Amino acid sequence: MVWVVVSVSAVVLESVASIHYILNLEFIILDTVAVAVFTLEYLLRLYSVVETRGFRHPVAGRLRYAQTGNAIVDLLAVLPFFLEHFLHHLFDLRFLRVFRLLRLLKLTKYTGATATLVIVVKREWPVMAAATFIMLLLVVLTASLGYLFEHEAQPDKFENIPASIYWAVITLASVGYGDISPVTPVGRLMTIILALLGIGIFAIPAALLSSAFSDQLRIERETLKNELYAMMADGKISTEEQEVIDRESKRLHLSREEVNRLIEKARRERELKDDHSGLSLVKLVERPEVVLDRYRELVGQMRQIALSVDQQRMDYLVDDPERTTAFERRVWKSIREDRRH
Repeated sequence: MVWVVVSVSAVVLESVASIHYILNLEFIILDTVAVAVFTLEYLLRLYSVVETRGFRHPVAGRLRYAQTGNAIVDLLAVLPFFLEHFLHHLFDLRFLRVFRLLRLLKLTKYTGATATLVIVVKREWPVMAAATFIMLLLVVLTASLGYLFEHEAQPDKFENIPASIYWAVITLASVGYGDISPVTPVGRLMTIILALLGIGIFAIPAALLSSAFSDQLRIERETLKNELYAMMADGKISTEEQEVIDRESKRLHLSREEVNRLIEKARRERELKDDHSGLSLVKLVERPEVVLDRYRELVGQMRQIALSVDQQRMDYLVDDPERTTAFERRVWKSIREDRRH
């Protein structure tokens, strides 16, 4: 991680002409050392990956690992350096130097936030695709109207509809660089309306990602809670289980106090379940506080199922009158509506 930060910082500073003139040799040495470190890391990962489940074959396992996202990122971190040095006499590959900034992607393997974001995007992709489609539709419409109203007044700036797309995106995104602006009254009125619309339209994907990201973190924390609940079956946490807890708590950005509270809560729930697991239904209903705990536990499990299961397939099965009763369908519908809100 230190070498990633140092090498990327060197790439950024190297773009400053005055600094590059003074420290040109130092930048070359630093980049060479960084590439050596990253290359050694990549080769060692390829060598040792056969110890990991799923990559145990000495040849096929390594080839399979080389196609994973982390391995591709590691390769891209060093590939521009070797291409430039071995093929410079055939092609002008100096433009590859900017791709050294891809080394920043190496930092993604040390945090679970990226994996969580990928899960969120996959889960919410249908909704985001619809919002993206609306944005593209509005951009094309805005560019067309801008061309229609401003072409005669500014033929150099609104030359055609493709050229007007730049102005449309700037207007809808409420950036407003000012390099292209309408001069006709109708064009200015349209710009005001579209700028106000763009505030809401362009905010939809950001709001969706923010809400879905928080929702996914909550799901993963509930999953961790259920895992803690299972770990407490024997009344204690082993060393291996503690390592899993530490790894998951770091990935979910949970403090030690929050983890301890989850462990204590799981312990109490396990003890409570052991207290009344052997009670008959008649005895159970005589203890409302126990019934409430069981009820909340079952509702929580149902909400987790609703968040994790294939929604369309589940809706199809639940809506089948031969499989469920009207009451069960109402319960599922209520849980789904609660998830949306």
